[in-house]
Amino acid sequence: MSKEKDWALEQDLKYNRLTAFKLFAMTSSMVISVNELAPFGKTGPTALFYLLIAGIAWFIPITQMAGEMASIKGWEKGGIFTWVKGTLGEKTGWTALCYQWVHITVGMCTMMYVVIGALSIALGTPWFNTNPLVRFILMMIILWGTTAIQVIGVRKIGRIAEWLFILGIALPVVSLILGFFVYVAQGNPLHMTISWNTILPHHLNGSTLVAFVPFMLAFCGGEASAPHVKNLEHPRSYAKVMFALAATAICFDLFGSMAIGMTVPKNEIQNSTGFVYAYGKLVNSIGISGDLLQKIVGVLLACGVIGELGNWIAGPNQGMYEAAKEGYLPKYFAQTTKRGVPIRLMVVQSLIVTVAGVLITFTSGTDADFAFNVSLAGTTAQYLMVYMIMLVAYIVLKRNHEDIPRAYYMSKNAFRSIAIACVAMFITIIAFFVTFIPAAGTPNHLRAAYVILLIAMCVVVSIIPVVLYRYKDKWNW
Repeated sequence: MSKEKDWALEQDLKYNRLTAFKLFAMTSSMVISVNELAPFGKTGPTALFYLLIAGIAWFIPITQMAGEMASIKGWEKGGIFTWVKGTLGEKTGWTALCYQWVHITVGMCTMMYVVIGALSIALGTPWFNTNPLVRFILMMIILWGTTAIQVIGVRKIGRIAEWLFILGIALPVVSLILGFFVYVAQGNPLHMTISWNTILPHHLNGSTLVAFVPFMLAFCGGEASAPHVKNLEHPRSYAKVMFALAATAICFDLFGSMAIGMTVPKNEIQNSTGFVYAYGKLVNSIGISGDLLQKIVGVLLACGVIGELGNWIAGPNQGMYEAAKEGYLPKYFAQTTKRGVPIRLMVVQSLIVTVAGVLITFTSGTDADFAFNVSLAGTTAQYLMVYMIMLVAYIVLKRNHEDIPRAYYMSKNAFRSIAIACVAMFITIIAFFVTFIPAAGTPNHLRAAYVILLIAMCVVVSIIPVVLYRYKDKWNW
């Protein structure tokens, strides 16, 4: 038995050992994304206000809380499932994990819409984005191809994530920002004016608050790679990775969204194709032939988002696998490949994505932006449910379990930590209810479908963990 354990440990180290940079790349591809840059730019000058609120008052505290909880001995496995179970009990921990695991099924649809939108411009095939049947077929090719490649193991996925992040996310965004600086230096017209009067929203109502939704989603996911902390060469570096991620995400989103909003008229920005379209228009405006570059960036962007998709398949499933081993799912799902990949769970997740893709894609018809907006709002609402539970768990931890040793503290002052968590909770609750307001530009005949789809998704997500937990003992005799 000892030899078998030694062999298993050797295999785990061989395929799954991660450096801090690899974890940063994997997590960056979950958080730093171009998916929301077009909606940011379309929001106008208030994007700067929303971005700073979401990034500084919400995202940084969330990542630091995750770092603190992940650094507790015995809590390094299972991510949010372990953290919540340790403070609020196993049923609530299981519920939080299910919310996290299921929410990304809708989020993957958003990512795939961006991939298809980018390819439609790069390949000169607009019908990729307007024909719902073609759009769905392409989604299935992307989804199941990405699921299949997971069998190579976390270590190789991490290496692929590094390159896809650099080439498909970082390079296009950095070049867009550099092009924007040249655009401004040349004295080209700006379609957005930045001042105190334009940055601050003058009226906080449904129509202005709904613009806040993509900003919350842009900063979701920092804690999703926490189950990989056990694979770090130096586990204590996890908190530093999260802090670096927060700073990088804020800078990328801030400059990227301004580059789009200031160089492209608001009525020309489409959410699913906005980044690639803005890139081509910007490059042409500064005197460089942008047609070829636009196509290259479209392909690179598609690859980068696919890398992001792959990490969202890998990350949350590690936590669900830990839950399956503890008997929260049938033993069938507690099996992995020889490289430690819970492929059975990944297949189930992809089947759920397929169902979500059918509902959203064919409900939207030819309106690609409607499909994008619904999947964006649905992902945000479901993920915010996770954060509500996580924040309560953290407050309980600081209030009742400060004696538990940990390698990292957001703050050793329990009162300050709880106050920060309460502010984050307030922002989370407001954002959750705002997601149910139809996004600007939603056609009148689809507004009811927008709300119904969101409510239905949240109800289904709420029921699933309760049902599974009820039958927990029956399938683990």
